[in-house]
Amino acid sequence: MAKPVLIANWKNYPSSFSEAKNLLGQLSRDRKFYKKLSLFIAPPLPYLESVALKSKGFARLAIQDTTNLSGGTYTGVVTPDILKSFGVGLVILGHSEQRALGETNEAVSQKVITALRSGFTPLVCVGELSRDQEGRHFEFLREQLKSSLAGLNKKTQAAKLAIAYEPVWAIGKSAIEAIGPSDLSESTIFIKKVLSDMFGRSTADRIPILYGGSVEPANAKTLFSKTGVKGYLVGHASLSAKNFKAIAIALTSK
Repeated sequence: MAKPVLIANWKNYPSSFSEAKNLLGQLSRDRKFYKKLSLFIAPPLPYLESVALKSKGFARLAIQDTTNLSGGTYTGVVTPDILKSFGVGLVILGHSEQRALGETNEAVSQKVITALRSGFTPLVCVGELSRDQEGRHFEFLREQLKSSLAGLNKKTQAAKLAIAYEPVWAIGKSAIEAIGPSDLSESTIFIKKVLSDMFGRSTADRIPILYGGSVEPANAKTLFSKTGVKGYLVGHASLSAKNFKAIAIALTSK
């Protein structure tokens, strides 16, 4: 069985380099434990080299976004070749915070193709803004998936994807207020069905679905054990070494 996937999305934190080094030091004390997982850390770009050095052997590097430009001379752009030199293996695309700033499904689709051609694993984020009893949110989710993954070759590209389901309405809530296991299971099944319709059953079965949205130590085990997700994309809780390890334990305990 593949290892559970755990991704720490630090966003634009910690606010100082010294804090980042301290957090890395705390995480590295449990390096043997973290080898039980497929662990990625997505830090702010200025911390990339330090994270690459201090997490070596127990975590891989991820980045929080990328360009759809594969090469050339572009002031202010960090191209994939530079990121690859640090050992980046995964890129988060279509995060709800980027979509809130105006990123379209079409822009995400272009970035997905560039990421695949550059040798990265694209973690494509999708999620409805709100949930309704009539099920209209599923149509929103279907369109987001189809448009964000448009133009992919199902044999050579789609199987290299990963999906992160992050319902916007659940982000920033407490573990009690966030999504429950029945709703998460329903959404996971739906996403898998859309992927099967797009790429075929065998390819869809190879695409892991992660969950992101108020993952805390209090709900991590329940959401993982009863819903079919393969791991978590963790935001603010990843900035606490104690909370992050508690979530990791939930993924590895039977």
